[in-house]
Amino acid sequence: MSEDPTSAGSQDRTPEVVQPVIDEIRPYLQGDGGDCELIDITDDGTIHLRFVGACGGCPSSTATLKHGIENYLKEKLPWVREVVQVF
Repeated sequence: MSEDPTSAGSQDRTPEVVQPVIDEIRPYLQGDGGDCELIDITDDGTIHLRFVGACGGCPSSTATLKHGIENYLKEKLPWVREVVQVF
C-alpha cells in the first residue's frame, strides 16, 4: 500500500527530498545574481531558506519567496505548509 503524498511522513521531510526541488528553481535566482540555501525543515512542514547574493537585499525577495518558491514547493511537495526566509 502506498502512502498518500499529502500526508507524507517525516522521512519525506529531509534535505535529500527537498533540496532537489529547490535546485529546480535556483537557476532562475542565479540568473538575477542571487541564490537560496536550504536552512531547515520543521516537522510541521515549514521550510526555512536564506537568500544570498543579489536576492539577499532585493526588495522583491518576499514576493519571490511567497509567490514563486513557496507555491512551487507546495505543488511539488504537498506536505509543505509554509516557506520562510531566515537572515
